[in-house]
Amino acid sequence: MKAIVYTQYGSPDVLQLKHIAQPVPKDNEILIRIYATTVTATECTFRKGEPFFSRLFTGFIRPKNTRLGEELTGEIEAVGKAVTLFKEGDQVFGSAGASFGANAKYICLPEDAVLAIKPTSITYEEAAASVDGFLTALPFLRDKGNIHSGQKVLINGASGSVGTAAVQLTNYFGAEVTGVCSTTNVELVKSLGADQVIDYTQEDFTKSSQTYDIIFDSVGKVSFPRCKGVLKQKGVFLEAGIGLTILPHVLWTSKFGSKKAMIAATGLRPASERTKDLSFLKALMEADSIKPVIDRRYSLEQLAEAHRYVDTRHKKGNVVLTLEHHHKT
Repeated sequence: MKAIVYTQYGSPDVLQLKHIAQPVPKDNEILIRIYATTVTATECTFRKGEPFFSRLFTGFIRPKNTRLGEELTGEIEAVGKAVTLFKEGDQVFGSAGASFGANAKYICLPEDAVLAIKPTSITYEEAAASVDGFLTALPFLRDKGNIHSGQKVLINGASGSVGTAAVQLTNYFGAEVTGVCSTTNVELVKSLGADQVIDYTQEDFTKSSQTYDIIFDSVGKVSFPRCKGVLKQKGVFLEAGIGLTILPHVLWTSKFGSKKAMIAATGLRPASERTKDLSFLKALMEADSIKPVIDRRYSLEQLAEAHRYVDTRHKKGNVVLTLEHHHKT
């Protein structure tokens, strides 16, 4: 089968399209033919091996895991003899988890992986594009931020994968949402339900007189000290782009002060918790309460080009890879 493999860190040129053996499901596994997957900023970080501390997870000299691709959607082609949750022919979407491997024609996953039946109301591409941003934004806002109706919430990086999900979720939870993005993305963020949109090329929200209950930095481009002045008393600063600089503030504010800095290792949460959230998001999409945002589509053969685009850090929502299939949806 076709799959993307990389054996060294570097530019998108290290990504190689290879023919490897098609996986065979074990007793507790399902074999999924993948129809769509995505390229995320996290995968670009893993490919580059930068910042260097990321190699604590990916391998110091070369990548420990030579496969990329986390989000996926497709059809189950075979099931192991012990599988009871799914059957052949089921159309599913979800996450391959920390092992990755979804940038390929097929993947085997345990039946208790982060998977759900794909909503019939959305395309395969939309299903794949829904997973990473929403499963990141939801635990940040709901679990760490304790978001609720009547709050004022600011989303920095409101036009990215996590940001577009966060704007819609904030709206769903009944809070007033302010999105921060560049000039070209203002209308997009408004269309997602933002009550106000700040163009960061024209205005610095950290110098505003407006204050917020929650500031969610979905892209790791502002800091807690910069945002502290526009946080309300007992306000929460949430940082999705985890770097070493946020950790001292998380530790300090956990003991001192009324304003808190928090992080959440969303990708490391138990699969059972992530699957519950996936089911919740499926229901939101079926109710048309949430719509995944797709910026560009590429083929698997164009993966390096897709990585180059994501490396620019200017994507709107999600970048999707579409694999050959004969279904209309």
